[in-house]
Amino acid sequence: MEEKPDLLFSCDTVLFDFDGVLIDSTENILRHWKDWADQHGIDMDEVNRAVHGMRAIETMRIVAPHLDHEEEARLFMENELNDYEGIKAHEGAFKLLSSLPADSWAVVTSARKELVQRRMSKTGLPVPCVLITGDDVKEGKPFPEPYLTGARKIGVTPERCVDIEDAPAGIEAGKRAGMRVVAISSTHPREELIARGADIVLDKLSDLQVRKPVNGYRIQLSTR
Repeated sequence: MEEKPDLLFSCDTVLFDFDGVLIDSTENILRHWKDWADQHGIDMDEVNRAVHGMRAIETMRIVAPHLDHEEEARLFMENELNDYEGIKAHEGAFKLLSSLPADSWAVVTSARKELVQRRMSKTGLPVPCVLITGDDVKEGKPFPEPYLTGARKIGVTPERCVDIEDAPAGIEAGKRAGMRVVAISSTHPREELIARGADIVLDKLSDLQVRKPVNGYRIQLSTR
């Protein structure tokens, strides 16, 4: 007898983080942060503890309160924009996005809009109908504003959304927004993601599949 798929969640909208979920950019990001930390004499271990899932300017406020954060973030962005080395789509990203109705998913990220658009184009990922970036909010992750903005823009209530995240700050943002969170352990240990409130943790994005919707919802996510 065929084994039934493991049902995860039924929802109307899936909100994806970008770096670490849809694309693998960890090597690229950390290289830029190491260059910046070395330039300013900042301990890279401190940067590592603060950088994942947060806007660059907020990481800078934590690890280097003495600097001009607006100017530093601007220069950091300029250095990142045309650097695609090590950037690639995660396995299963294109298939998963293509299997969702075009108006049922969005990207909610701490990165800058121009950077996200360039990297989506470079990796060949489909462009979302709604893109919420660090440019669109006053308070980034772990505050709930990014995910609440995404839900509002796409026209659904938070409880009918599922977030896909890889970073503790993003998990906290999703939970504080009143959403369910699926975590991918691509950048952080499973135990840490569970401790921060993820409803379920998967090893990789390709573990997720979209199936026929049930119970009045538009989307059903399963692990097979």
